Amino acid sequence: MTASVTASVEERGRLDIHPTVLRKIVEHAADGTPGTLRHERRLAGVGVGQAGSSAKVSDGPDGAVDVALELTLQYPAPVRRTVDAVRDRVGEELSRIAGRRIRNLAVTVSGLRGPDTGAAGPGARVQ
Repeated sequence: MTASVTASVEERGRLDIHPTVLRKIVEHAADGTPGTLRHERRLAGVGVGQAGSSAKVSDGPDGAVDVALELTLQYPAPVRRTVDAVRDRVGEELSRIAGRRIRNLAVTVSGLRGPDTGAAGPGARVQ
């Protein structure tokens, strides 16, 4: 004889997702939104690679999260439309992957940059 066991939600335990994981989800979603750009990281004036958006995520009391997001956008492009797209994508990804919703999302545009000019770099002559 086999007994069927169905535990109530309270008896199954709970899932905690560390804020670092939530931060990575936010940054990945923001970086994947058209119109956002990676920027050069510099340490003491020396280039040390590329970086994308930067986020700080904190858990709210109701399971929602507060997000402070800093990013670089492509210029010329409509900033408001790009930021709205970032907000939508970040919200969708947090909901889909972590089952979380955003309570507050503050976006800071820390830079506008034109499209990359390729390996030649700015100021290089093409012959």
